[in-house]
Amino acid sequence: MDINRVQKRDGRLVPFEKQKIVNAIWKAAQAVGGKDYENVLELADKVAEIADTIYPGNEIVTVEEIQDLVEKVLVKDGHYKTAKAYILYRNQHQLMRQADLLLANNKIIADYLEKNDWRIKENSNMTYSLQGMNFHIASLIVSQYWLQQIYPPEIREAQMNGDFHIHDLGILGVYCVGWDIRDLLMEGFKGVRGKVASRPAKHFRSILGQIVNFFFTLQGEAAGAQAFSNFDTLLAPFIRYDNLDYKQVKQCLQEFVFNMNVPTRVG
Repeated sequence: MDINRVQKRDGRLVPFEKQKIVNAIWKAAQAVGGKDYENVLELADKVAEIADTIYPGNEIVTVEEIQDLVEKVLVKDGHYKTAKAYILYRNQHQLMRQADLLLANNKIIADYLEKNDWRIKENSNMTYSLQGMNFHIASLIVSQYWLQQIYPPEIREAQMNGDFHIHDLGILGVYCVGWDIRDLLMEGFKGVRGKVASRPAKHFRSILGQIVNFFFTLQGEAAGAQAFSNFDTLLAPFIRYDNLDYKQVKQCLQEFVFNMNVPTRVG
């Protein structure tokens, strides 16, 4: 058997089990009065053989693709009643999954509104708000992508079993970032096509404004903090160039600190 893994609907990879095909066909056959279990085994073998031909080597096959093959084999071999029962059974399960998904989605929103989910307070930078709820819902989807598609099974199981906690799974990006302020000073605020760009700042207030815009723009590209190093050293020449006194510098920095402390993420 060349196929050894099947991708489930939630993205998880599980071992290929022909017995599951047997069980599904057998249930459909029994629903229309079928009693020939040996024939069911033969049909399952045909499905597996065709799957090996269509998906050679170690290619991953999805649950839906396997089910499509089962339908084709049943129809081709003349088991029309069994095929109809199998299709109905498959559709019923699809409706059940959709209903479960709807209930799960409703519960996610209700849990947030009622503050029943501990993950609402996982990050102190994110407040309880409409934008916070939108981020919370999106983060649940992203966290599943991390666990199902990126981390290996042992890490996923350890996280789900509570052996340890992976912080900030809700963002598909890096954690904290240190940026080069020299690049902003020399190149200006630019780099994204179709967005507002600024040439290198010439005055103290201008560079402080560019720094605010820089962090405001990039705060959503990482889960944690953003930082510049050598802030005071590299900005000192602007103070000299503008011939600012202590009071003027203090006023500029007060404005800067206030602007930097305005929340930019979820409230």
